[in-house]
Amino acid sequence: MAGQPPNMLAPPTDDELLHAQADLWRHSLYFVTSMAFQCAVKLGIPTAIHRAGGTASLPDLVAALSLPPAKLPFLRRLMRLLVNSGVFAAADDTATGSAGMYRLTPLSWLLVEGEGAAPVVDGHPSQVLVVLAATSRHCVEAAMGLADWFGKDLPPSSSAPPSPFEEVHGAALFDESMANLDPESDSMFNEALAAHDHSGFPTVLRECREVFQGVESLTDCRGGDGRAAKAIVEAFPHIKCTVLDFPRVIGETRTGVVNYVAGDMFREIPPAQAVMLQLVLHHWNDEDCVKILANCKKAIPTREDGGKVIIIDIVIGAPSGLLLEAQLLMDVAMMVVTKGRQRDENDWRDLFSKAGFSDYNIVKKLGARGVFEVYP
Repeated sequence: MAGQPPNMLAPPTDDELLHAQADLWRHSLYFVTSMAFQCAVKLGIPTAIHRAGGTASLPDLVAALSLPPAKLPFLRRLMRLLVNSGVFAAADDTATGSAGMYRLTPLSWLLVEGEGAAPVVDGHPSQVLVVLAATSRHCVEAAMGLADWFGKDLPPSSSAPPSPFEEVHGAALFDESMANLDPESDSMFNEALAAHDHSGFPTVLRECREVFQGVESLTDCRGGDGRAAKAIVEAFPHIKCTVLDFPRVIGETRTGVVNYVAGDMFREIPPAQAVMLQLVLHHWNDEDCVKILANCKKAIPTREDGGKVIIIDIVIGAPSGLLLEAQLLMDVAMMVVTKGRQRDENDWRDLFSKAGFSDYNIVKKLGARGVFEVYP
C-alpha cells in the first residue's frame, strides 16, 4: 500500500542476545575442547583411569601420569570441561566433576590402550590415533585455510578442486605425496584410518549376518591389512576373501586365510560374488564413486546368481542431535582433507543409479553408518 513503511526485522531481545553471545563463545572456542580432548589422549588419562580400576581421583591421575603436583588445579579445570563434553563422567555423579573423582564413559573406553595391539573393548581397536590424526597440525592448518580455499576459482578443465589439505600442504592424504612430505605423519594417518575403519566391524557381522550368508566369494576393496576380511572368514569360513589395495599398502606378498591383490579399484576389481566397500566411497567425489561402483558391477555376477555390492558408510539423516552433528562434522571434515563427502540416502540412490545398478536395500543403520546391499 502506498505510503506504508517497509517491513522491518524485529531485533532480538536483550536476553536472546546475551544467550547468543554465549553461543558465540562456544562456537569460537570449540577448538579448545578439541585440544583438551587431544591433551587427555596424549597424557593417557583414559588408560590411567582404566588401570586404576575404573575410577580415579585427581591425585591418582597426577601420580599415575607423573605430572607435577602443582598442576593438579589446572588438571581439575581440564577434566571439568571434558566431563561436561561427555569424554569422562564424574564418579560421584556431580554435573561438573568438581569433586575430583572420574570414571570412563563409552567414549573414553574407545581411548584406552591395551597391552600391545589388543583392543580393550572387543571389536573396537583403540581410537587414540584417530584423535591424534584429526587434531594434528596438518588437519588443523587445512581447516584454517578454508576461507581462502572457497575464494579460489576451479582450475581450468577440472571437475573437482584440490582439497584445502592439498592446497595448504601440497600433498594428498593417504597418497604417496603425503609419504614423501612427512613419512611419520603419513604412517600415523594410515594407522588411524585402519583403526577407524575396523572399529565396530564385528558388530556389523553380528547384526547383519544375512548380508554374508550364502556369499561364496568376496573382494574387500581398499581392505588394507585384511583385518575385515579375516573377521569375515572367521565368522563365515565358507567365504573365500580377497583383499584389494594399492601396492604400497599391501606391501610384501602375504599368505594366510585371505588372498591379497595389489591393484587399483579404478582400473580393475578381482571378480567375486560380492564386493565390499567399507568406509571407502566417502573419500571420493561423485564422479569417482560412479567409476568405482561401475568397476564393482563388472566384477560381480547377476543378481540372480547372488551378485551384490556391500557398502558400509555414513548415511546423513539421523534425527536432530549429537548423531546428526557428528555426521555433518564428518562431511565438512571430508571436504577439508579429501575430495570426498558424506551422503544422505538420496545421494546414495543417485550414485547407484548412475553406476548402472537396478536396486538397493539399507539392511540396517548402526550408529552413524548404514549397511547397504546394492544389486546389479
